[in-house]
Amino acid sequence: MSQTDVFQRALGIYRKIIWSTLIFSAAINILLFVGPLYMLQIYDRVLQSRNETTLLMLTVIAVLMLMIHGVMEFLRSRVLVRTGFQFDEALSGPLFHRVLKASLVNPGGNSQAALNDVGRLREFLTGSGLTAMCDVPWVPLFLAVCFLFHPWIGTVALGGATIVFVLALISELTTKKTLDEANNANQAAQQFANTTLQNAEVIRAMGMEGQLRGRWLERHDRMMDLQASASDKAGVISSISKFVRAGMQIAILGVGAYLVLEGEMSAGVMVAASIMMGRALGPVDQVVGQWKSFVGARQSYRRLKTMFAQIPADIERTALPAPQGRVAVEGLTAFVPGSRTPVLQGVNFAIEPGQILAVVGPSGAGKSSLVRTLVGVWPSVAGTVRLDGTEIGHYNADELGAYVGYLPQEVELFAGTIAENIARFREADDADIVAAAKLAGVHDMIQKLPQGYDTEIGVGGRSLSGGQRQRVGLARALFGNPSLIVLDEPNANLDSEGETALINALAAIKQRGVSVIFVSHKMNLLSQADMTLVMKDGRVQRFVPTKQFLQPMAAAAAAPDVRLPQAAAQISA
Repeated sequence: MSQTDVFQRALGIYRKIIWSTLIFSAAINILLFVGPLYMLQIYDRVLQSRNETTLLMLTVIAVLMLMIHGVMEFLRSRVLVRTGFQFDEALSGPLFHRVLKASLVNPGGNSQAALNDVGRLREFLTGSGLTAMCDVPWVPLFLAVCFLFHPWIGTVALGGATIVFVLALISELTTKKTLDEANNANQAAQQFANTTLQNAEVIRAMGMEGQLRGRWLERHDRMMDLQASASDKAGVISSISKFVRAGMQIAILGVGAYLVLEGEMSAGVMVAASIMMGRALGPVDQVVGQWKSFVGARQSYRRLKTMFAQIPADIERTALPAPQGRVAVEGLTAFVPGSRTPVLQGVNFAIEPGQILAVVGPSGAGKSSLVRTLVGVWPSVAGTVRLDGTEIGHYNADELGAYVGYLPQEVELFAGTIAENIARFREADDADIVAAAKLAGVHDMIQKLPQGYDTEIGVGGRSLSGGQRQRVGLARALFGNPSLIVLDEPNANLDSEGETALINALAAIKQRGVSVIFVSHKMNLLSQADMTLVMKDGRVQRFVPTKQFLQPMAAAAAAPDVRLPQAAAQISA
């Protein structure tokens, strides 16, 4: 099945109702003849006969037809809006999944901007832009009626429609490149602002606001200049288009008056012809007015199509039994996402259920890259990571996540309550949430917060300290009794109380037969490990029992806060 099927099926929702929309448009445009025909009858029949009954009947019929016209307009709009909701529902979920995958593959790619493209495309397909395009095919019919009135009338109307269409084409050719550049510049400015403001504390504390503001303004000003340039060009063309349309009304009335004076048409036909030409130019003029939204929708369509084509959905795999926690890494090689720089090369090791593995090494050794690859955050380009003999890629992503607890080096919590964050935003029993918090030794700390487990922590958990975030993140990692727990510098922000709670948690989960892999250099935490993996330059230097690793450092082991990257490097040598 093609990876674009989801996107094509979503668009297919519109294709299914396009015929009904065209039928509504046909009825709406046919009913637009009511105005010209009414005026024709008024001038050439009622005013000549002075028959009030005829006037009354014509007026009643015209009003009824206009009411039907209004109902048809409402129904067409309602159908499109409801279909737009179905389109959004069909696409938003799969799109979020692909945006998440794209963010992992290319963290700086601003893939989240695609989430706005669905709304932009939906608004065009449910708004006046699409209805204007549905009305355009009826322009030849109005022009044909103008020719039936008189060839001169038809020629004037055809000339006006042609000029308006050519102006729309010129607008597209002159503004397309500039609008594309402006859109790219706007995305770059937004991405820079989003990533910069995530470090607001550093910016304010170190007086970096002026410099970073200047860099953002450079991107923002470029976007504004490009948009202004495109708007200026489009404004000129729009003004000319309005002038042409007004001029055509005068021209049609002038030609009509001349033909009336020459006896080649009646006054009623002259007025009807003026209205008919307005009907002919209306859809073309609307298309010109909606051209900018059409260009934006087309860009959104292309970006969405590209994302769905390039980012495949996860394959729905057979559900597998819960693993016991046996981990085997064989010849693992990985690159930094978005680059060809190897960060892991030929990594091999294995641990049994209930064992604790410490990963040590100097900065840049590949420790964090290893744990990201172990939990499936980064893809491997060679080798395998097996859980109970099964490659982790053979698990469904959500299924694997239920079996794995992960605490990254930079702990990110999400807007919501502490309980929701611990439960990973799943439906969960309160007892399971409290159990995970107690296992992580964070229950008492949570109870001291204003609302306890129901405390709203804000975006990124910024209302909590770094140590509090890390301890809540640990509880989240332990939630659900996972088979494998992977911790990256879990005690980086912890005080002595937090470290004691962490050590107690490791002892408790070890007794449950859970496998643990952690990155740390603190002696008191290393002493809890059964095995130690020493890394350097993305390769395994040593994989030995921890007691053997610590023997040359017996003196240093007494200091609980000693860091050992240099000692580990010396031993590996």
